[in-house]
Parts: sequence; structure tokens; C-alpha cells
Amino acid sequence: MMPRPCQRVRLESGLKLDLNRLARNEFVYPGAVGGPVGITWTDSRSGCEVASGIISSDLTGPYEGWLWVRLGDLRQNIHMVARPHHFGGHQWFFICPDTTRRAMVLWLPPGADHFASRQTWGRQVAYTSQFASPAQRALLGKAKVNSRLCSIGGFDPDEWHLPPKPKGMRWDTYNRAVEKFDRYEEILYRGGRRAAERQLKWLEKQSS
Repeated sequence: MMPRPCQRVRLESGLKLDLNRLARNEFVYPGAVGGPVGITWTDSRSGCEVASGIISSDLTGPYEGWLWVRLGDLRQNIHMVARPHHFGGHQWFFICPDTTRRAMVLWLPPGADHFASRQTWGRQVAYTSQFASPAQRALLGKAKVNSRLCSIGGFDPDEWHLPPKPKGMRWDTYNRAVEKFDRYEEILYRGGRRAAERQLKWLEKQSS
């Protein structure tokens, strides 16, 4: 089956606010005020900068806070809430300004004038993988697993087919990543085998 034609805006072509990544990179501090500090967005494939802005945050409240973003002409204050974990502590969330739903990721698709959750944009947008064939999705999946493990472990993704377990990662977490990587490999293998079988049948027909 051929990939579907791209009729909708690709989310990955826009900008993303990922709360877990912001916390890992110390842009937000639970229980503290953060910023203002500069932030840049880069193209995941080329590594080139595509946008830059300034963000600040205040998570000093026990259950409510905010994140402020300045990006070109955009000025947006995003409400945040904290909810208790079952095993203790709290997890912070964005509140989507349009749906009022909690979200860990907010998107600014091309042409949009504010960050909002995936549900806000509906069928106006789609993920890149939705336009891909099964083989292309498998390749994207492999690259995503490899990139995540390399990022956590400080490895160069160009030097590894699949990197070893990053220091500090639990073995069950790493093994799940390996299983996912292997499933993508199997999809590619089956797809390649079927393509070879079709080619062989075609050659047999030509020679008969």
C-alpha cells in the first residue's frame, strides 16, 4: 500500500513544548521560579535551529502554576496544575487553553498563533508517521528508539545500530526498548521478504 498523500499539516513541522523535556533540561523547576531563560527549537534531522524564544515559569504553588512563553509576536501564559501520584509526590501538567484538558505536550503547528494540545487541532494536523507506509513507519520507529537511548546515554546515534543500556536506566526499561526495536526490525524483514517474493514471481513470469 502506498503512503497517503500529505493533505494535512504535519505536527512535527511546528514547535512543541514537552513538559518532561523542559524539566530534564531545567527550564522548569517544581517548587521554584524558573527563568526568564532563552529556549531554542531545532530540526530533529538536521540539528539546525528553527526558532528561539524566552520562557519563564512559577511552580511554587502546591497545586497551580504557570509557564510564560515569548516567541516572536506570540505572548502566551499557560496555566499549569499538579496532581498527586499514587506512589507519592506530584506530577505537573499543562492545561490546554482551548480544551482545558491536562496535557504533557503542547503544539504550535505551522500557521497557528498559540500552543495547544493535539486535540485542539483535530484533523487539521497529523503526525508524520500517518503519511508513511508500514516500512517507513518501522524505519521511523527504529530511529526513534535509537535516538532516545543515545540521548539518555550520551551516545552518538550515527555510530550505533542500537546502543547498549544507558547508565542509570533500569534493565526492564531497556529490554522493553530492545523488544520494540526488534518488532520494527521484523516488520522490515517481512516487508523485504514479500518484496523479494514478488520480484521472483515477476521474473518467473517473464521467463515463462
